[in-house]
Amino acid sequence: MNDKKSPLTTRGLTVGIIGLIIITASSMYVALRMGALPWPTVFVTVLSMAILGKAKGSTLEEINCTHTLMSAGAMVAGGLAFTLPGLWMTDASASLPIISVLAISITGAVLGTVFTIIFRRTFIEREKLPYPMGEAAYNTLIAGKEGKGAPVLFTSLGASALFTFIRDGLGKIPSVLGLYGGSALFPSLSIWVSPMALGIGAIIGPVLALMWFGGAILGYFILTPIGLATGLFDSMAAADAFRSNLGIGLMIGTGLGVAIKAVISLFRKKKGEKSNPLPRNVIAAIIVLCILAVIVLAITTEVTVLEGILLIVGVYLTTYLSGMLTGQTGINPMEIFAILVLLGISAILSPSLAAAFSIAGVVAVACGLTGDVMNDLKSGSLVGTRPRYQIIAEGIGGIIGAVVAAFALIVLRNAMGGFGSAELPAPQAAAVAAMAGGLTDPAAFFIGAAAGLLLYLLKVPSATLGLGVYLPTYISSAMALGAVIMAAVKKAVKNKDKAEENAALISSGLLGGEGITGVIIAIVSMF
Repeated sequence: MNDKKSPLTTRGLTVGIIGLIIITASSMYVALRMGALPWPTVFVTVLSMAILGKAKGSTLEEINCTHTLMSAGAMVAGGLAFTLPGLWMTDASASLPIISVLAISITGAVLGTVFTIIFRRTFIEREKLPYPMGEAAYNTLIAGKEGKGAPVLFTSLGASALFTFIRDGLGKIPSVLGLYGGSALFPSLSIWVSPMALGIGAIIGPVLALMWFGGAILGYFILTPIGLATGLFDSMAAADAFRSNLGIGLMIGTGLGVAIKAVISLFRKKKGEKSNPLPRNVIAAIIVLCILAVIVLAITTEVTVLEGILLIVGVYLTTYLSGMLTGQTGINPMEIFAILVLLGISAILSPSLAAAFSIAGVVAVACGLTGDVMNDLKSGSLVGTRPRYQIIAEGIGGIIGAVVAAFALIVLRNAMGGFGSAELPAPQAAAVAAMAGGLTDPAAFFIGAAAGLLLYLLKVPSATLGLGVYLPTYISSAMALGAVIMAAVKKAVKNKDKAEENAALISSGLLGGEGITGVIIAIVSMF
C-alpha cells in the first residue's frame, strides 16, 4: 500500500457514519431492554467488507478503519444505558438536561479515546494480549478478502448465527443451563449456552480462562459455604455481598498495582530508555483535553472542579483496567468501573445525586469506548493498519456516537415513560443506583483490594480472578469449557500448525456468528 494514501476515505467515512447511527441507536435500546450488549466488532467488520470489499482500490486498511468508526457508538450507548437511568430510578423528579447528558457522553468518549493512545503499546505490542473480538475481526477480514480459511471460518460463523437465532430469535433454546440447583450452603452452578463464550475461552486459552473460572470456584464454592458453615455469614445474601465486594476489591487492587508500578518505573528507568514513548505534543494534547473535560463538566453538570480532577484520575485507572480485561477475557464490566470511581470520589467528597451519576456515566462511557478501541487496534495491528488512522476514526465515531446515544436515551425515556419498568428495566443502572449509597461489605472490599494489589505485583492476573469472583458462574464456566475443549482438540490433532490455524478460525466464527445475530436482533427489536 502507498504510505501517502490514507485508509480514511470519503466513502469509508460515509459508510461508517451511516452504520454507526443505526448501531448506536439499536445498542441503546437493547442495553436498556435486555441488560446486555453484544460486541458489534465482527458484525461491523462483515458489513464494512460487504460494502467496500469489491469497490475499486479497496484495501484491508480502509475496511479496518471503516469498521473501527462504525462500532464506536455501541459501547458509548452502553456506558450511558448502564448508568444514567439509575438517577431517575432513584429520584423520578431528578433533572438532567440534554446538554448535561451530551457533556457526559462526549467527555467520556474523548477520554476513552485519548487514554487508549497511552495504553496501546503496552497491551498490544509488548504484552500481546489476545483481544478475542479483535482477533475474530482480523480472521474475518482475511477470510473474506483473501479467502484464507474462508470455508472453516464462515461455516463456524453460520452455525453460530443459526444457533443464536434459534435461541434468542425463536426462544427454542435456553440461554442458561442449570447444572446444580444449589443447597443451604452451596449456590447453584449453571453454564451459559453461548457459542461466543466458548469461542472467547478458546481464544484466551486455558491459563486465563481457568484463572477466571477459579475465581468463580473461590467465591461461590469455597468462601461462601465455609462462611455459612462457620457462621461468618448469617445468610446467603450476606455471603453474596461479601463475594461481590471481594471481587470488586480484587479488580480495584489491580488498578492500584498499575499505579504503583507506574510510579516505581519512573525511578527505575533503564539507561537510555525514554520515560514515555509518546511524543511531547501528544502528551500536551492529552493534558489539554483532560483540563477541558473538567471545565466542560463543571459548566454543564453538577460535577465540581475538584470532583472533575478526581474523575480524570479515576478514568485513567479504570480505562487501563478496561483495556486489560477486554484483552484478557473479552469482557468489559464498564458499570463496575463506574461504581468503583464513584465510590472512591464519594469517600473523599460528597457529590450531589446528579453529580454522582454524571461521574458514573463518564467513567462507563470511557471504559466502554476503550474496550472497543483496543479490539479494533488489535485487528489493525494484525492487518498492518497505522494506529493513528484508527484512533482518528474511533474519535470521530465516538463523538458522533455520543451525540446519537444521548438523544436516544432521552427519546426512549420520554417514549417509554421512564426506566425500571418492564419495557426498559435497565438492570445495570439499577445496580449502580444500589451501590451509589456505598459498599455493602467494606471489609471484603479492602481485603480484595489488598489481595489484588499483591497478586498483581506478583504478576498474577488478579483482575481476571476478581472478575470470576464477581460475575455469575454461568459466564466463567462457559469460558473455561471453551478453553478446555480447544486445548484437548489441539493436543489430539497431529498437525499442530494446521490445528492452531483452524482453532483460531473456528473460535472467531463462534464469536462472530453470535455477535452478528445479536446486533441484527437488536436492530429489528428497535423498529
